[in-house]
Amino acid sequence: MVIRPAIILLSLLFVGCTQNVKDNGEFTLLVFKHGKIAGDPELFTQLINRFERENPGIKVKDETLPASTDEQHQFYVINLEGRSADFDVLGLDVIWVPEFAKAGWLRDLSHLLPEDDKGDFFPGPVQAVSYESKIYAVPWYIDAGLLYYRKDLLEKYGFSPPETWQELIEVAQHITSRETRIYGFVWQGKQYEGLVCNVLEYLWGNGGDVLQDGVSVINSYENIYALQFMRDLIAKYKITPPLVTTVIEEQTRHIFGNGRALFMRNWPYAWNIFEREGSPVKGKVGVSILPSFSHKESASTLGGWQLGVNRYSRHSEAAERLIRFLTSQESQKTLAVTTGYKPTRMSLYRDKELIMKQPFMLSLYDVFMKARPRPVSPYYMMISQVIQPEFSAAISGIKTPEDALSSAHKQIEHILVP
Repeated sequence: MVIRPAIILLSLLFVGCTQNVKDNGEFTLLVFKHGKIAGDPELFTQLINRFERENPGIKVKDETLPASTDEQHQFYVINLEGRSADFDVLGLDVIWVPEFAKAGWLRDLSHLLPEDDKGDFFPGPVQAVSYESKIYAVPWYIDAGLLYYRKDLLEKYGFSPPETWQELIEVAQHITSRETRIYGFVWQGKQYEGLVCNVLEYLWGNGGDVLQDGVSVINSYENIYALQFMRDLIAKYKITPPLVTTVIEEQTRHIFGNGRALFMRNWPYAWNIFEREGSPVKGKVGVSILPSFSHKESASTLGGWQLGVNRYSRHSEAAERLIRFLTSQESQKTLAVTTGYKPTRMSLYRDKELIMKQPFMLSLYDVFMKARPRPVSPYYMMISQVIQPEFSAAISGIKTPEDALSSAHKQIEHILVP
């Protein structure tokens, strides 16, 4: 086996920040690894301080990982393969839990979600943190794909928010032919995980899927039609600019936020930014579920983050206390107000005080209830790496949808061979 120097260096850099952390004799020190917290970090620090006051025998060392989820995933894989005990609580992307559970890197947390409490969480996140009938993480906050639209322009021309993709095309063509310098519909089309999220919403929305009972079904007629439709948004209907094949969430948010697009697919985080003082679209934005194909149901890809416990942690009981605290109703409510993170607990969408402060949440309940996780498989990361370039080739016009999905199907079958 050849050990690459770059991997060794990366591992040393990641581990180095915590390898000298030891417990003080008077308290247990927990190390909590996670991605960057949105908004003012001091507000999250105040939440951690509250936990420490309520648990005087525990101190929390809050450590932020690189912004890229790929880098975060690599950090966890390198360290957990090495059985590192240098961190205790992990912030986990919704797609990682089955992989980490199969590898034996996460503690079984089924006891943290007994049936009476599990019923308060949206079903999608619960499905995403489950592996072989056990729970390996607790849902922390939730995301799902949404349709943003310029409600001022729809009202100006007498349109309602589109319920079908065909309606969206007709509205976009009508308005962009009369309004200058505005795109009809922007979404995330660069070759990365966000493209998978976008494409799945069309595949599912047309009755297709990637896996069924652990078997690849990605080259179905339904999927071919849906992927061709995405290409047609650019090449045939011309409501989506070709530049969409190079952009991610923030770039589409800037286009829409600067008044340059009529419709946009994005995650809930963008709403708070559009409503800030000085925003060119403040008060002009509406949000709805994604359109559907005719006689089909709308589909939205589940996003969000979960909290798990490192199997090699020396402080599993204290780590579970922190997870109970951060996923409690009170903490999720606090995070919703201070950072805009949307709660995974359904009961909070009936909380009058929270709804008064975050009225946008009322329109999200149905979206989150129906949001679907990406294929729940311990091999998902490998599958994603296979389908990203195939999807990209299809929407860019480099391959036909038939050829792209046929190639993806063969590669997925190879991955799934025992």
